[in-house]
Amino acid sequence: MARKSERKFGRLTELVLGGRDQDMQFGFVNPPIVRGSTVLWPTLADFRALSGRYTYGRRGTPTSDALCSALASFEGGAAIALTPSGASACSLAILSVVTAGDHLLMVDSVYEPTRKFCDGMLKGLGVETTYYDPALGAGIAQHIRPNTKAVYLESPGSLTFEVQDTPAIAKAAHAGGAAVLMDNTWATPLFFDAHRHGVDLSISAGTKYLGGHADLMVGYVSANTAYAARLKDTHGALGLCVGPDDMFAALRGMRTLGVRLAQHQASGLIVARWLEGRPEVLRVLHPGLESDPNHALWKRDFSGASGLFAVELQPAGEDALAAFLDGLELFGMGYSWGGFESLAIPFDARPVRTATHWAPEGQMLRVHIGLEDVEDLIADLEAGLARYSAAR
Repeated sequence: MARKSERKFGRLTELVLGGRDQDMQFGFVNPPIVRGSTVLWPTLADFRALSGRYTYGRRGTPTSDALCSALASFEGGAAIALTPSGASACSLAILSVVTAGDHLLMVDSVYEPTRKFCDGMLKGLGVETTYYDPALGAGIAQHIRPNTKAVYLESPGSLTFEVQDTPAIAKAAHAGGAAVLMDNTWATPLFFDAHRHGVDLSISAGTKYLGGHADLMVGYVSANTAYAARLKDTHGALGLCVGPDDMFAALRGMRTLGVRLAQHQASGLIVARWLEGRPEVLRVLHPGLESDPNHALWKRDFSGASGLFAVELQPAGEDALAAFLDGLELFGMGYSWGGFESLAIPFDARPVRTATHWAPEGQMLRVHIGLEDVEDLIADLEAGLARYSAAR
């Protein structure tokens, strides 16, 4: 698979061209949606030999080939495995590299469903998980045991947006014989090239920015050459597959990912900087801000930021928080993010931290800045903060 230095076209051009095969598209711009399970062979000899490009719908179709080809080009990996959700992509990646008796190092700021998977099902399968501070870089080497088979990163971290020193962690992990896994949903490969930074298995919840319209459930894992076969074998053993319409929607979303992310980034930084100057706000957790303690690391390794960040408000009660959120016109309260719509939800990261101490003074909000006019979003937030102050 071609690396970045060998690319023929720019990244935005690749997003438009990826997965398009005119021999399979009959002149149409977009690949066809193939809905199929059973593949027929004309003769017994063909059946015995499993001849032909396809054998069974779960194992691949022209639609899945188009999406996987596009994603492989986007990620720069050797193999892509599609899953029905981002959470299943996280689980698949982990199960591809660990087995009973193994040890997993997991970042403490990880997406909560992944933590639940580790503490529940993975523990039941005989795999031990140890959580580590996201600020730990090369020092991760001190936590690697002889049976440590994987180090898992999420950068920036879920809810609290810590940026990890991925190259340093990857170097230490590889020296200890461990695979490096990373949830790269926040930045996408457009803003962070995970494989080039030492990640073996790059994970993404395509539900977010790949889909981009709050109407799709899909995930995927990209593996480098060293782990491609293991990823494919585990994916097949688990019987995971994605519906053809969802694959088509992911492909369609991919074509506009670049322009949408550029707008999410620009509007997100404008709103984040505006919030920094508000008296009702204690701090804004956004690595793209110069004031963020992780900014230098983000600037070194990332080429952009998405529209998701967190805000800590001045201390207040539930009534003030309700006054702020309930009256918002443009910010919905709902899980997920990455769609065209703006969102704001309260969160408490304290119950899901075990290796680090998280103790904010005020109410915490996770904010996703959508594609609305940024002036309208600021006006909506300004009115909300006025209600918040009045109710304190």
